[in-house]
This record gives sequence, structure tokens and C-alpha cells, in this order.
Amino acid sequence: MIKDLPENNVKDIAVAVALESENAESKTWHVYLINLKKEAIENVLITSKGYGEKNGEPVKTSTLRHMFPIVPKVSYKQIELIDEQTFGLNNEYWVSYYIGTQIYDKKFIFLPESIVDSNFIKLPVVNKPGVMIL
Repeated sequence: MIKDLPENNVKDIAVAVALESENAESKTWHVYLINLKKEAIENVLITSKGYGEKNGEPVKTSTLRHMFPIVPKVSYKQIELIDEQTFGLNNEYWVSYYIGTQIYDKKFIFLPESIVDSNFIKLPVVNKPGVMIL
């Protein structure tokens, strides 16, 4: 049964955490879905959650769901704000979308402490500093 399903590999889709602004007291971070494809993706559903351990205790954040009817070619959509306090957790974004009648899905996981200055790049399309998983 499962062998009969088409192997739809996700390519040219990324999730990124970008530094929006910073001042003496705080930093503002946003999570983006980046479509690097030369075609639009449709009916995009994203679930996000954080999980892991803090001070030896298991921690889970709420699961959030986001939906975008269309993400145009070579563009991006802001998924959500993210709090720096969750950077010590696994931050998981499960992205599902359609191209025509074919469905694609992939999990993007930012591991604990991976959102740090040393991992920053200039994010394509978004043009902000941040960390990206392709």
C-alpha cells in the first residue's frame, strides 16, 4: 500500500527564523515560510509546536495551526512571532501544501540553541538576518 504512494520530495521550500528588530531591552523574532519555487504553492497548512526539557522537566508549548490559501512563486509569508525563551526547545514546523493535485509535506525542526548569531545568514527573499532550514 505505502509503496504505491508517489514520493513527493519537498524542494525549494524553507522555514526561517528572522531577527526583525532589537533594542536595549529585547529582540523581536518572526518565523517565515519561504517559497523559492518558480511556481505558487496552494492550500498551505502549517502546524507549529515546541517541545523539550527545561531544568530537567519536560516542556511542551501549545500547537498552533496556520493556513495560507496561496504562497506566490519566489515569495514568503510570515507564520508567527516566536519568543526567545523557546530557543532552548525543539521548535517544529510541519508544512503541507499542494501543487496542482499533488500534496507535499515536510517537518522542519529548529534544534535547541540552533537559533544563534553564528548560524545567521541573509535570508533569501526575506532579506533579513536569520536561521533557515531548507
